[in-house]
Amino acid sequence: MSIDKEAASSMLNASYAVDLKSAVHSSLETIRNMLLERPNNEEISVLTQQVERLLTEQTERLESINRDLEAFNYSVAHDLCAPLRRICGFTRALQEQYAGRLDIEGMDYLERIFKSSQHMNELIEALLQLSQLSYLNLKREVVDLSEIVSETASDLQQSTPDRKAEFIIQPRIRTFGDSSLLEIAMKNLLRNAWKFTQMREVACIEFGAREVAADRTCFVKDNGIGFDMANADKMFHAFQRLHPSSEFPGNGIGLTTVQRIINRHGGRIWAEGEVDKGATFYFTLQSCIT
Repeated sequence: MSIDKEAASSMLNASYAVDLKSAVHSSLETIRNMLLERPNNEEISVLTQQVERLLTEQTERLESINRDLEAFNYSVAHDLCAPLRRICGFTRALQEQYAGRLDIEGMDYLERIFKSSQHMNELIEALLQLSQLSYLNLKREVVDLSEIVSETASDLQQSTPDRKAEFIIQPRIRTFGDSSLLEIAMKNLLRNAWKFTQMREVACIEFGAREVAADRTCFVKDNGIGFDMANADKMFHAFQRLHPSSEFPGNGIGLTTVQRIINRHGGRIWAEGEVDKGATFYFTLQSCIT
């Protein structure tokens, strides 16, 4: 096998017309083949340098894209959220100051406008938070997941004191990661379990960790309404609901946010469930959990 420097350069430069993954994969495959046939080859050095250049250039492009995304997020927050807040404010003012001049139907229309504006504002803020997760710098510290779950469970019970619930929380499950982001993830998982057990006489929600396929795996298990496993892949996609929003309200991106946070920590998340028999969300983290 022989390849000259001009051909090597041409092949690598062609990566502008294809995606980086394909270009790097093709180049590395060529290097591997050349190493097998001729270990001491000057052309291998050329290809290696070109691959390094591609990776460096792509990193710079990604950094530029992230800066653009951050600027766009600020623009969205200002240009969309501010007018929505004004709509909410004026709607409330109409309800309070002109209640005597409007009939029941008119007041109902105003209430619908107010709730819809609030919901849209919440969606925008949730999407902004989700987009930022991709490029926020992670802080590394010891995080007690059991403590976060315990505090969240207490808050949930206080928010709905008339509900009967049993929380089973394995103590001292700790990991190494960003405490703020992991807190968001755990709260989303617990609130999700709380929401889908609301029709149970006694909600049972469990948090723990165990060995699964040689990995230390955490889980949040509930006895809620469950789901059809045929739709399991959809639940981590934004706005893909498996249950009616009228019965189980939410912004539709909670689990997407959880997945993004787990992925940022080098882990993965998946779910198992059965209709009317509850659901279990499993996740791993790159750092060891103790």
